[in-house]
Formats: sequence, C-alpha cells, structure tokens
Amino acid sequence: MDKVFKALADDTRRRLLDRLHEDNGQTLGELCERIAMTRQSVTQHLAVLEAANLISTVRRGREKLHYLNPVPLHEIQERWIDKFERPRLSALGALKRRAEEAMTDKPSFVYVTYVASTPEKVWEALTDPALTAAYWGGRNISDWRPGSRWQHVRTDGPGDAVVVGEVVESEPPTRLVTTWVDPRNEGREDMCSRVTYDIAPYEDIVRLTVTHEDLWDEGALSDISNGWPAVLSNLKSLLETGRAMPQKPWLMPNR
Repeated sequence: MDKVFKALADDTRRRLLDRLHEDNGQTLGELCERIAMTRQSVTQHLAVLEAANLISTVRRGREKLHYLNPVPLHEIQERWIDKFERPRLSALGALKRRAEEAMTDKPSFVYVTYVASTPEKVWEALTDPALTAAYWGGRNISDWRPGSRWQHVRTDGPGDAVVVGEVVESEPPTRLVTTWVDPRNEGREDMCSRVTYDIAPYEDIVRLTVTHEDLWDEGALSDISNGWPAVLSNLKSLLETGRAMPQKPWLMPNR
C-alpha cells in the first residue's frame, strides 16, 4: 500500500488515472496528448502506477493499452474510509464499474492475476477440457485454431453448452482471443462479447490478464465482475496446489 500512496501523491500520475477513468484502455501516445511532458517522462510515471498495481497493460498487436486497475483503490477504501465513514462514502465502491468502461460505448472488464506456474501450464488450464472441468465447472472444448468454434459445456446436468463462440486468435502459450455468447443468442452480434487471455512469463511466475470486452449491458458487467475473479482464483489454486478450492467460489454470497 505504500507504493499506492506514493503513486497517488504526484499530480501528474493522478491526472493519468483521471484520463484512464474518462477513457479506459489508452495507448502511450493518447495519454501524452494532454500532458505537457516528454513521452519518456510519461512512461516513467506509468511505470510507477503499474508497480503500484494501479494500472495494468495489455498488448494488442503493436499497441500497448493501459487500463485503470481499481482494486488498490478499493483496498484503501476498506482500510482507511469504510470503517470511519461507511454511511457517507459509497462513490469509491462504484469506481470499479466506471473505470472498466470500454473505449466504445459498451462496458468491459479487465482482471489481472499472478500464478506460480509456466505459460504452457496456464495455457493448458485454459484450453484442456479435463482441467477446465476441475476448476470452472465446465469443459472448454475446441481445437483452438483461429476460426474454429469453441464451447463451454457444464459438467453437471445434461451437459449443455452454456457459452459458445469462435476462436479469433490463438498463439499458444501466450495469447488466446475468443468471442463469447449465450447459445440462445448465437448469431446475434449485439449479444456477442470478446474475451482475451494474455499470458506473460516472468522468471518463475506468470501474469494472466483477462479482458472481457463488448459486454451488452451493465447487468452483464456485474455478472462477469463476480464470475471471473472466482474462476481465475480457482485456476490459480489448482495450478499452485494441485487441487481446486473445496467449494465453488462463485457460489459464495456477496455481502
């Protein structure tokens, strides 16, 4: 938390966070447009924000997009604000939703987690039917080639697919992009979202960034904002301990 307070103490870094709050997912060039300093200086400020986990980055082609990460701000809220003035201050609780708006009119969600594993094992956990069944409650089935269909099939009940889509990009073991739609709405572009998995190795760990874009409404954003952290935490547990959590984390009630 010391890194967070240090990062927030600088006016330029606060302005960069404001820029991302206004329009999340910007390139370095876009962030430099209204700040009177060199690209090198802005890059240094962004590095401080990323070290404090206040922003996360996702590569898309040659571009590097910067996203506001509201989790440390929420932790500050819980530690320094909620216990003193919970009845009066609820604005920070809504920051996560506002900060994850897409560059388009549709909302999006970005989640970053770090796993003590290898890119190959993380890729396998995302694409292997048996492993996804172990931590996700459903099997991800596809040949994972660009243009192929994929489906998430429940392990309980009749085995119906609850999510389907198309593989857009597949670069094992570092990047996977798929469309995402309820089977009942297959073929409807307005109900189709997009999920990107970016897997970045760093010595003995992996940073997994999941970006869920083009969500059709705020209700969908609320659902996946609860679902993705639970699923990815279970993936992390499986890879690091050899077993998933004893209970399904997505069934835990919100309080």
